[in-house]
Amino acid sequence: MKILHVIAGDLTGGAARGAYWLHQSLLSIRVDSSVIVQKGQYNDPTVFSMETNTMNKLGIRLISKINSKINSAPLRFLYQDRKKTPFSTGFGGNDIRQHPAFKSADIIHLHWINAGMINFKLLKSFHKPIIWTMRDMWPFTGGCHYALDCDKYEDRCGACPQLNSDYQYDLSRWIWKRKCSNLPESLHLVAISNWLGDVAQNSSIFSNYQVKVIPNGIDIKVFKPVDKIQAKKILNLPLDKPVILLGAKNVHDSYKGFPEFIKAVDFLRDKDFHFVLFGKVDCGVLDKVQIPYTNLGSFQDELALRLVYSAADVFVAPSIQEAFGKTLVESMACGTPVVAFNATGPKDIVTHKETGYLATPFEPEDLARGIKWVLEDEERKKCLSQKAREKAEMCFDVKQVAQQYLKLYEEVLGSD
Repeated sequence: MKILHVIAGDLTGGAARGAYWLHQSLLSIRVDSSVIVQKGQYNDPTVFSMETNTMNKLGIRLISKINSKINSAPLRFLYQDRKKTPFSTGFGGNDIRQHPAFKSADIIHLHWINAGMINFKLLKSFHKPIIWTMRDMWPFTGGCHYALDCDKYEDRCGACPQLNSDYQYDLSRWIWKRKCSNLPESLHLVAISNWLGDVAQNSSIFSNYQVKVIPNGIDIKVFKPVDKIQAKKILNLPLDKPVILLGAKNVHDSYKGFPEFIKAVDFLRDKDFHFVLFGKVDCGVLDKVQIPYTNLGSFQDELALRLVYSAADVFVAPSIQEAFGKTLVESMACGTPVVAFNATGPKDIVTHKETGYLATPFEPEDLARGIKWVLEDEERKKCLSQKAREKAEMCFDVKQVAQQYLKLYEEVLGSD
């Protein structure tokens, strides 16, 4: 069997790295797997970039910019007062059907396809079995990636709160109808958490589809513990204070729960902690709440991330909605327990008071209580650390995840 993974952007994003690890693990078990991405140049002969396709690189980049403009034009011109939350139209995109890797593939495995990667309308004309690993809510909404407190995706969308719209037949309704009209004939859905699978099944677009749950996998040989003292020394972090870590690509994304974290800080002022953050962070917010912190900025290097996770005494993930929570698994694999809210994707990852603490949604005081509980007892922290690593090995090793996908591929080819 030949599998083609379709990934938007390049291979530096979190979702893209997860998909690439899956691809590599499939190769290791002798599955003929390849990847097509939007941009970048790679030495790996199994990775194809649209920038090095039949057209010249300049032409491909021009098309990519045009697709991006097509996707964002309705938002820029019609909804200038919309909320600054991730929202994609799925209008513009590449036509990968003429690519040799597409033509030879038995299964097209979609991952994250936004940012002008694929025009949703083309999916209906693929005429090949499609497996779609949903990495957020976008596949079944009218454009938002996380619906937050809105449940209109269960009906027909419209009057979208993220567009700041009161009109039932707004852009979100148009996108919803376009998706309904262009669903491919052979579509097999995978959710990366039980929560995401449940909300997908409750959606009007996918209510008649079965959704299989397969978690994200990580390379546990890459993410593994480093001696904590040495890691702190290398990063120039204090050795005499517990280190509380928080990080994401953009911690200020609406669903990441940064305001809840800031509120939780007020309940931690009786303790002498040091806060460490990575990703896109507005340091002005941290300066206002007057806490001792180190901002490490953004990372592309997995070995550097491993060092950061290992240096922390606890990782805090205050997300309001999270399709999975790959940073939580990476942290646990490095032996660092996790405190998160007992909701959405993190519920599948953290075992309460065994690998971390699941706080009452969405109470900052209980989040702070969980942080203190992890840190207040050294023997407990050691036990949590060991159990965290064990769960990462047992449940989230990408090699095990690859075996689950192999079984799904065989089922799909056997039934189509």
